[in-house]
Amino acid sequence: MTTLAVVPISFTDACTFVSEWHRHHLPPVGHKFSLGVAADEVLVGVAIVGRPVARHYDNGLTLEVIRSATDGTPHANSMLYGAAWRATKALGYRRLITYTQSGESGSSLRAAGWQVVAERPARSGWTTPSRPRESRGTENVQRFLWEAA
Repeated sequence: MTTLAVVPISFTDACTFVSEWHRHHLPPVGHKFSLGVAADEVLVGVAIVGRPVARHYDNGLTLEVIRSATDGTPHANSMLYGAAWRATKALGYRRLITYTQSGESGSSLRAAGWQVVAERPARSGWTTPSRPRESRGTENVQRFLWEAA
C-alpha cells in the first residue's frame, strides 16, 4: 500500500514539477510557499500558493493556490489542498482561494472540504490596448472560484 505524506519543497523544484505535469499552465513567477506530496518518498504532486492573481482579492489576508499538479496518484491533489489550507491558516491568513476550469470536476477540492463560491464567465483574453498580453491558451474558458472552508 502506498503511503502519502506532505513534504516541504523548494519553489524551484515545485516549478519543475509543474512544467512536467500541469495540463494547461506554465509555472508561476513567485510564491508565498510551496508544498509537495510524496508517495513512499517519491514526489507525486505539488501545490504553489501565492498572492491572489485578482487585485480585488489581494487584501493581505487572502492567498491563492496558483498551481496544483500531480502525476495522477490517487488522493494526492486533495491532500495538497487540505495541507495548503492548514499552512495558510497557520501563517495567519484568513482565506484561501483557487480556480478550476469548466472541464475540471473539482473532486479533489470537494474532498478537501472546499466550496464553489462564484462562477466566472469565459473571457476572450486579458489583452487591453494599454497592456497587450500573449495568448496562453486559457482564454474562452469558464472558471469556478473555490474557497477553503
